[in-house]
Amino acid sequence: MNIEEIAFKYALANAVKYGGKADVKAVMAKLMAEVPELRARAREVRQIVDAVVARVNSMPLEEQRRILRERWPELLEERRAEQRRPGLEGLPELPNVRGEVVVRFAPNPDFVLHLGSARPAILNYAYRIKYGGKFILRFEDTDPRTKRPLVTDEVNAYESIREDLRWLGVRWDEEYIQSQRMEIYYEHAKKLLEMGAAYVDLCKPEEWRRLRNEKKACPHREQPPEVNLELWDKMLEGRFKEGEAVLRIKTDLTHPDPSVRDWVAFRIIDTSKTPHPLTGDKYIVWPTYNFAVSIDDHLMGVTHVLRAQEHSVNTVKQSYVFRHFGWEQPVTIHFGRLRIEGATLSKSKLKAMRIKYDDLTLPTLAGLRNRGIVPEAIWDLILSVGIKPSDSTVALANLFALNRKHIEPIADRYMYVADPVKLVFEADRELTAHVPFHPSFKERGERTYRLGPGRVEVYIQRRDAVAGKVVRLMELANVEIVRVEGDAAYGRIHSYSLDEAKKIGAPIIQWVWDPVEITVIKPVGVGRKEVEVGLGEGWLERVEVGKYVQFFRYGYLKKRGPREFVFLHD
Repeated sequence: MNIEEIAFKYALANAVKYGGKADVKAVMAKLMAEVPELRARAREVRQIVDAVVARVNSMPLEEQRRILRERWPELLEERRAEQRRPGLEGLPELPNVRGEVVVRFAPNPDFVLHLGSARPAILNYAYRIKYGGKFILRFEDTDPRTKRPLVTDEVNAYESIREDLRWLGVRWDEEYIQSQRMEIYYEHAKKLLEMGAAYVDLCKPEEWRRLRNEKKACPHREQPPEVNLELWDKMLEGRFKEGEAVLRIKTDLTHPDPSVRDWVAFRIIDTSKTPHPLTGDKYIVWPTYNFAVSIDDHLMGVTHVLRAQEHSVNTVKQSYVFRHFGWEQPVTIHFGRLRIEGATLSKSKLKAMRIKYDDLTLPTLAGLRNRGIVPEAIWDLILSVGIKPSDSTVALANLFALNRKHIEPIADRYMYVADPVKLVFEADRELTAHVPFHPSFKERGERTYRLGPGRVEVYIQRRDAVAGKVVRLMELANVEIVRVEGDAAYGRIHSYSLDEAKKIGAPIIQWVWDPVEITVIKPVGVGRKEVEVGLGEGWLERVEVGKYVQFFRYGYLKKRGPREFVFLHD
């Protein structure tokens, strides 16, 4: 067995999926899955994988693709399988498609991704699948003060976003980080100043606002290019403090939206006080969102931009940069806001909760993943909403229903009783119960319980223990509850067959004979969860952590620990 060769195979496959850069953790996971016995040598294997990934990541993307195509072409089949993803056929055609389609997902790494931010990621990537072409991941992180990138000991938003996208099945062809492209933005700012399409404004903010609202020009607007270039150099040299100078793009001073009038393209941010987590205090003059986006969309060849309706005014602002340079602006499609009933998608509100970002009660992708929502359900939800311009509101129940569709076939059935009481009765014969793991997949087998003859003790839910009521113990017998005393109920055999239970309308209930204590974590709201302790059948201890199950008459769950499960939905 050649560990390095296997690692090389998976490093190439991972790099080709994600724009030329393989992820060590992803390669390790694939390697350990193929050769489980290597887990005992994890530290040694990690050193080999680190070296292999570094070698692969130093290769050009086309070279990676060539080697993978020649040696392991089956690993390229995943791309082809994507094209058969359900729901893509419902996407409307993109307008003005001429040649290669290039789309982008451009998150601000000031927080992790949530359900709302999954929408532009999935929609853009869906069109990448539909048309081929290219999908770009671009981190827009040029505001180190008010939208400071989130990089702490607990979470690195850049890495978390990459991890979330991989989990969603979104693969990028190229990746860029705007804070690493500052010199490019400076170069284009200088060109605009030389062209007379931009100027350095030294007005005080209140004076500027007054002039703008009166649709009048700032006194600095008509400065000759050489004056603006000199002032620009002073900005870069740190000769101005925050708020003393900005660079503005010349637009229409009579535009009906005041925010469009000569908007700010660069401002000064004192990074000695608020250093950028990647560049520290190296830069003090930072491009605004609209300027950096305009330059990058052109240089990266973006042909179509799909983003939220709230960006419609930004599309107008950016159009002036494209006009000044004589560039063609990408086709822009705006879709409405997505609201989720029962969950806030506001980054500011989620941050203010000060809950770990992957808490299973949060609508972050990491939280949904920990809870047990599968990425296919999120794709289904987003594609069902589509790209309509009006706002859309969906309930979490919609997501749960889609999730249920995907996990129902893989979730084996088990018996669990919450708030248990002991049911005691006498059996005059041996009772045998054959309980299948899944009613639709008999090949998965069953477990057999034999009880009696004589005294039988099982546990049922308190709500099912009603004196005078006949219940059908699933796959076992029909028992009449005679009396209930505290935590015990006493009954007698009524009959045996399912048909007899149906004749009298006896409900079929779950029961437990060989109980183990089970803890169920139940999310009940954003930031809120309840803990329930009940009894489950002993087979639950054999279920692997991470597996999905269904408790009869209860709901779907995911195993989180030896005897701990997270409730997903009914």
